[in-house]
Amino acid sequence: MTTISGAAQINTIESASTLAPKENPNDAGALKNEFITLMVAQIENQDPLNPTDGTEYVAQLAQFSQVDSTENLVQLMQSNTAMLQDLQVLSTSALVDKEVTVKSDTLMATASSEHSGYIELSAPSNTVEIELVDGVGNVKTILIGPSNAGRIDFQIDAQALGLKGKYQMRVKLDQGQDYQPAIYQHGRVEEVITPLIGGSSQLEVTGVGMVDFYDIAAFSEK
Repeated sequence: MTTISGAAQINTIESASTLAPKENPNDAGALKNEFITLMVAQIENQDPLNPTDGTEYVAQLAQFSQVDSTENLVQLMQSNTAMLQDLQVLSTSALVDKEVTVKSDTLMATASSEHSGYIELSAPSNTVEIELVDGVGNVKTILIGPSNAGRIDFQIDAQALGLKGKYQMRVKLDQGQDYQPAIYQHGRVEEVITPLIGGSSQLEVTGVGMVDFYDIAAFSEK
């Protein structure tokens, strides 16, 4: 009950949230019960000389049962989704101040920041370079050299390279290799933002910025 007080009177308003929930007359269970009631009434009042074939009733009853089971499965999945979201919130809240490795091609540099991470090569390449592109298109290049397939570690000294601000990272390989290797960066979780409705949690990672929870590739005890 919601009460609103005025200068001369008090009016009591019954809000929709205080009313008892009503059953949905169109759900599978309600329709199934109505069908059974009609079926029994028709059987009781059928012509004994021309009885109704019960096969059709059985088939329709089976269809209602199948729809009812599907609705129950959907409700169960919705409950499981809500539970998983709650577990995600609990797990991400414990990540603050922890070191993580995230998949991200964004680098947030300060005047004295140091960055580390690795790239994953699918095939050997004689040319491996990491290019950092700022907001106006200027490019800083980090030479790595010939590398075999697999994990290639890198270190970035923002002060030595004169980096400051936000950069887009990309990898340059031999001509003919038309894929972009995945870039992973190490950083500390500064903040966790959980969504109000749906979606995954967001993490603010030092040197990277905001990333999705599902972009975390590894955790560290450092």
